[in-house]
Amino acid sequence: MSTDDPLLEMYLFESTQLIEQLEATFLRCESANSFNTEAIGEIFRHMHTIKGSAAMMSIMSISEAAHIIEDLFYRIRENSSAPHDFDTLFELIWDGLDFIKVETHKIRNGNQADGDPSGIVAAVTRYLETFSADTAPEYSYEATVTFTPDCLMENVRAYALVHQLREYMTIISFIPEDIAENEQSAEAIRKNGFVFILQSREAEEQIMAHIEQTAYIQEVRLSPVYDTATAFESASTSEWDRTAGSQRDKNSDSPKQMPVMREPLVSSMISVNVDKLDKLMDLVGEMVIAEAMVTQHESLRNIVSEHFLKSAAHLRKITGELQDVVMSIRMVPLTTTFQKMHRVIRDMGKNLGKEVQIQINGEETEVDKNIIEQISDPLMHLVRNAVDHGLESSQERASSGKPLAGTITLEAKNAGSDVLIIVKDDGKGLDKAKIMRRALEQGMIQEDSPELSDKEIYNLIFLPGFSTKEDVTQYSGRGVGMDVAFRNIEQIGGAILVESLPGSGTTISLKIPLTLAIIDGMNIKVGGSHYTLPTTSIQESFKPKAQDLLYDPDGNEMIMVRGECFPILRLDERLNTGGSTCNISQGVLVMIQQDERKVCVLVDELLGQQQVVVKTLPPYIKKIKPIKELAGCTLLGDGSISLILDPAALVSGAVRARTPALSSLH
Repeated sequence: MSTDDPLLEMYLFESTQLIEQLEATFLRCESANSFNTEAIGEIFRHMHTIKGSAAMMSIMSISEAAHIIEDLFYRIRENSSAPHDFDTLFELIWDGLDFIKVETHKIRNGNQADGDPSGIVAAVTRYLETFSADTAPEYSYEATVTFTPDCLMENVRAYALVHQLREYMTIISFIPEDIAENEQSAEAIRKNGFVFILQSREAEEQIMAHIEQTAYIQEVRLSPVYDTATAFESASTSEWDRTAGSQRDKNSDSPKQMPVMREPLVSSMISVNVDKLDKLMDLVGEMVIAEAMVTQHESLRNIVSEHFLKSAAHLRKITGELQDVVMSIRMVPLTTTFQKMHRVIRDMGKNLGKEVQIQINGEETEVDKNIIEQISDPLMHLVRNAVDHGLESSQERASSGKPLAGTITLEAKNAGSDVLIIVKDDGKGLDKAKIMRRALEQGMIQEDSPELSDKEIYNLIFLPGFSTKEDVTQYSGRGVGMDVAFRNIEQIGGAILVESLPGSGTTISLKIPLTLAIIDGMNIKVGGSHYTLPTTSIQESFKPKAQDLLYDPDGNEMIMVRGECFPILRLDERLNTGGSTCNISQGVLVMIQQDERKVCVLVDELLGQQQVVVKTLPPYIKKIKPIKELAGCTLLGDGSISLILDPAALVSGAVRARTPALSSLH
């Protein structure tokens, strides 16, 4: 099954959204240990949609699973007062939803949805046998539906209405009878309305609500019918209006009338393939470069023209606004990413026998879609680690005077051009002595290593293979989760900060950029080469004085700035470019900061600040000579290429690592 099929792509998009909404609803209901009327209706509708869409795509495994869950909630809705074994019920619906998720994931990966839903069908069927069906009597009604003047194809609307209502009630007959085959019936419906006889156990208000779900309905009239056998026996298409009218007069005891004046439903939202957004972003980036190449061209530098300057400024303004709009389109809230953690925490709590609750703050914070894809796995590892390692058992929490239920807090907030994502638990905190002991046992540090700060000790948990867990479980013990989290965050130019207080819990903060597509950069010159430094990492720049130059015991250059010493990084030596000045007083020092560490980079000249479009380095270049200090490249206004520097790699290389193990983290 090819995912290039537009119809399949739309099916996957809609199904994924419905699955996420169902998961959120199930979690709310499980927390409350009940299903309210609104939740039951939502679950029923979503499962009905999934069932129908899967059947249309001939994905019968999903259709059958969704169908039996739909039947389950139909019975729950019809028997709202019947008692339920909620533990069993929730396990059934989670099993059903997980089956649908797995099958959908198979299709997204280009595989066949070949799962067998028979086990789920059988389990739900057995559950349905545990409570009897509602024996409330059915009542008959005559309904007359009038569509809005701009509806068009009223016969098709009427057919869709009948098909929809059969999920909730019995449709005995309708006029005209040939709405599916006869296009002329549209005119008859437009003139006289669409009349049908139905039977239902539901109250009139509920029946009206079902009918009104259909779009383009202008008016609905509902009247009781006491003899369905003769209700339409004299009716025919030619005398429809007279018969329908007399029937309404005959049964006018207390007709239910609710005119619904509606405008056609117009959505202000559209779905766009992310590949198209990426292409649009690339084109805008090229336009930004082209604008710089025109306005900064050497041949125009000496031209004094007020008209040209105004035109150039206007072009720059429009380009900037367009760039901001495109960037905003790519920005999506962290809501979905955070909400997924509900399910992770729920499953882990049940499997580990821990009571866990989650608090979410700032989920409306927006981040570039590509960034969200990069942080999903790291966030998952951090949450799992917090539940498994951080939170104590209920007995331990009770003995220490804590609430039995542990709390995991997820928070997001803006911090300039970065976003902070915080994972916090109220558990026992990190055990520094245990971390040090395990690091020594695994040979990650040596007995004679210099004394480590708290921060450096905490950073040991991100080393490959490191784990304080004695036993390997399905969640931890292999020493790979936190390493993966660190590497993924590092790859997008982010940083991880760890804080912990024994007995009170641990806080891990992810500092990530808003976007990877366009950055504010400072263009610098070193020898004959141009480089770009992200301005977010630059603290200041200054001309150094020879008398401020110092050397540490190992002979490394340092600079004294306002009473503090900072290491100096000669960029030409680090990148082996050559051609730079040897006299430090003739250059410029640019102080950059990453993860609370600062380094002064020696450059020949500052060329100016501008927004640059980040281009990834070609794979063959990375293969021939991988240079971790380079994050990408960009084109400058004069058409020349500038390599974008990675501040994290520059800082970690310049700050002497205190142990071999810690240096591997950079």
